[in-house]
Amino acid sequence: MSSELGKKVREIREAEGMGRQAFCDLIDVPKQTLINIEMGRSGPSGKLLAEVSKAFTKYTLWLMTDQTDEACGQISPDIERARRELKQTGTDTN
Repeated sequence: MSSELGKKVREIREAEGMGRQAFCDLIDVPKQTLINIEMGRSGPSGKLLAEVSKAFTKYTLWLMTDQTDEACGQISPDIERARRELKQTGTDTN
C-alpha cells in the first residue's frame, strides 16, 4: 500500500509540473523523504498525505480512494494532464 501511495504522490507532483524541491518546499518535507516515498522505500506519513491533500485538494478523493468526481472538482492526475493538453492544443471547450 505504501508504494502505491508513493506512486500517487509522484503522479500528483508530475501532473502539477513540479520538481521535487518545489513540491517539498510547498508541503514542507525534506527532499530525501519525498525521494524515499516516491521510490517505495518508505510509506508516506499521515501528515504528509494531509499536506498533499491540503495543497492539492482536487486530488484528495483519488489519492485516498482511487475515485474521481469531476462534478465536485475531484480529479486524478490523468484528468489534469488531459485538461492541460487540451488547453495547449487550443481545443479546450471551456
